[in-house]
Amino acid sequence: MTEHDVDPVDLLLESARDEAVESSFHVTGVMMQYYEVCERELWFESRDIEIDRENPNVVRGTHVDETAYDEKRRNLSIDGRIAPDLLDDGRVVEVKPSSTLVEPARLQLLYYLWYLDRVVGVEKEGVLAHPTERKRESVELTEETAQQVEDAIRGIYDVVRSETPPPATEKPFCESCAYYDFCWSC
Repeated sequence: MTEHDVDPVDLLLESARDEAVESSFHVTGVMMQYYEVCERELWFESRDIEIDRENPNVVRGTHVDETAYDEKRRNLSIDGRIAPDLLDDGRVVEVKPSSTLVEPARLQLLYYLWYLDRVVGVEKEGVLAHPTERKRESVELTEETAQQVEDAIRGIYDVVRSETPPPATEKPFCESCAYYDFCWSC
């Protein structure tokens, strides 16, 4: 049986739980976010095609992430696969500059909660924070949201295994995307 014959969720769990299991398939929180926003963006990221770090939206997001809740959160890295932040009360927090794309941010946070639960064996609550808007939302892993994460893992697997990027489809936020030139300048 080859890696391609196994359910991507099982493949991810097996390789995350057992260092002896080798797999080229991995998923990060950013990949979850990109999968929800734009599969083409996900494909570029999976090939290490670097985004425009000077893009104003990237700069703004990085600044908010680095400065919000600074005194109340700790960075955490697990297995080099996920890097959630923990608030001082133990909840997992995902900080975003705006609630414009709330579903991708929620999926990213749910993936962290899913990974902690399914791989590490630790149940945590989550907080999706938009400090510039003074908004916070509690997020919890349920059977329904766990299924949403697992469906996304399968979708990510299909996208990153593809030889070519998905076709460009215009979305309202394309012009602010750090990959804009890869899709629309040709």
